Amino acid sequence: MKKYLGISGLLAAWLVALPAAAAEISPETLVDNTAQEVLSIVRQDKELRAGNTAKILDLVEAKVLPHFNFTRMTRLAMGKNWNKATPQQQEELVKEFRTLLVRTYSNALSTYSDYKIKVEPPRSRAEDTDTTVKTKVMQDNGQPVDIDYSMEKTGNGWKVYDVTVAGVSLVTNYRSTFNSQIREGGVEKLLKTLGDKNRALAANDKKAAGNLKTVANSSR
Repeated sequence: MKKYLGISGLLAAWLVALPAAAAEISPETLVDNTAQEVLSIVRQDKELRAGNTAKILDLVEAKVLPHFNFTRMTRLAMGKNWNKATPQQQEELVKEFRTLLVRTYSNALSTYSDYKIKVEPPRSRAEDTDTTVKTKVMQDNGQPVDIDYSMEKTGNGWKVYDVTVAGVSLVTNYRSTFNSQIREGGVEKLLKTLGDKNRALAANDKKAAGNLKTVANSSR
């Protein structure tokens, strides 16, 4: 399952920011066109392929975030517990969940850059405001992995609010974890857990960056 969630991170990172005209194209076209662009960026950049954390985070920040509705993702992951949080806690939850997902996607980006993505024929209609874009990750060895994007049409174009990997919803998967944390210690417990996880990931990224720099210096 961790492998599948890692792949979902990569695929989500393929939703690259496009010009304003992107709001007028179909969600399938958006996914298909932008997937190839991000793959090209990663494949041609040695530092990205080597796992340069700072550079990968910059890529995700610049290209991914505009195409995700993190507020809706967080609200869906919280389920009925969303209304138990104060407005300030809701804001903090969105921030921490966003940070967690960005780092998850970033860590998967260089690992799965050699895979190919195939977008299935469009099923959405011009008048639709909510749709699912179905794709397959084509691996060199093994069966293709189904990745579905739940997307909504907004005034700023299509936004992703859930990713389903091999039949498992990312939002639903986190909802189970969130519910468990809230049962143990309320919303504050969940916020602390998310904060601790993000700080640990940041520390690991910093350590990895230091190791990468050491290797680069020793090879000169």
